[in-house]
Amino acid sequence: MHGPRQEEDEHSTLEPDPRPKARRRMLLSLVLFGVLVGLMIGRLTTTQPSQLEQIEVVEAGLDLWFDHAPKLHGEHVQGTLALLFDAHGKAARGQLQMAGKPVAWRVQQADKGLLLTLVAARPLRGSWTAAEEEAGRWRVQVRLHE
Repeated sequence: MHGPRQEEDEHSTLEPDPRPKARRRMLLSLVLFGVLVGLMIGRLTTTQPSQLEQIEVVEAGLDLWFDHAPKLHGEHVQGTLALLFDAHGKAARGQLQMAGKPVAWRVQQADKGLLLTLVAARPLRGSWTAAEEEAGRWRVQVRLHE
């Protein structure tokens, strides 16, 4: 029979389960951990651009010294020689002599790195080579000819 006694914990609805909150927290922590590990791996695998350390004027050309191998793209553009390096460095300019005639050169920052431009009163042709020298430094030799 029914009486005036209190019914405790005998409801037809269940109490909320604390496990779904714990499950969400665990999944969120795993996702966060995966993102952090991915960022660390990405940081380790990206290559740093080279650093231009020194420019030497030599007979009919330039020697450019880098701390490690730079990516290099060169073109002959309307009688000038342009080399684009994936590197950082200071802007510089100067002149060199090729067969007794002056050639102006200029290193400047560009959108994609350092741009070396060589200009003369006559059309220039040139060649360039990159090689590893002492203590891991790289030298890019630019040689000009008419």
